[in-house]
Amino acid sequence: MGQVKIGRITLGMYTTNCYFLYREGNSEVVFIDPADSGDYIYDKLKEKGFSVGAILLTHGHFDHIFGVASLKKKSGAKVYASFAEEKLLEDEGLNCSESVGRPTRVSPDEFFRDGDELTLCDVPIKVIHTPGHTAGSVCFYVEEAGILIAGDTLFRESVGRTDLPTGSMKTLIDSIREKLLVLPDGTKVYPGHGMPTDIGFERDNNPFL
Repeated sequence: MGQVKIGRITLGMYTTNCYFLYREGNSEVVFIDPADSGDYIYDKLKEKGFSVGAILLTHGHFDHIFGVASLKKKSGAKVYASFAEEKLLEDEGLNCSESVGRPTRVSPDEFFRDGDELTLCDVPIKVIHTPGHTAGSVCFYVEEAGILIAGDTLFRESVGRTDLPTGSMKTLIDSIREKLLVLPDGTKVYPGHGMPTDIGFERDNNPFL
């Protein structure tokens, strides 16, 4: 069995990191947070011999969902999101898409909860509910590969903003300390914006923690 690999495409007005997970030897990928231009995502992956088998969302803010509808239409893949994020995903005011002039709603096909273990495209993914940036924010942990896709929960030497609907700084810090900093130090953190980091570095150097 091949190793789990990760790729990145950066898109949109806020240079959002969109990630895809796949197992070596498998052409299907799990695509996470289609920030914009779903047609472009689909075509770029196809050029590399990939197809989209599932679409996962870390949270529902506009800069992580603008590409969902078109990528779903092109690929036929199901969209997965947190039960706790359903209201925000379906409300253009809460997800802030209305405020940037592109009202957008997403209605996921399937929902997950904290602690759920998904196997999609032969990739085992654990859901870690990390409320704070939004009420339904989650991170995706692939233990065998030492990968954490953190959305806008944790950044290199920073954390997600909490001044938007359903955000809470105290809740965010508690989430990171209780659910992320307990992971192995070498766990590679892939954030929704900016450069990768790792758990050990953030434990020792993140001024918010």
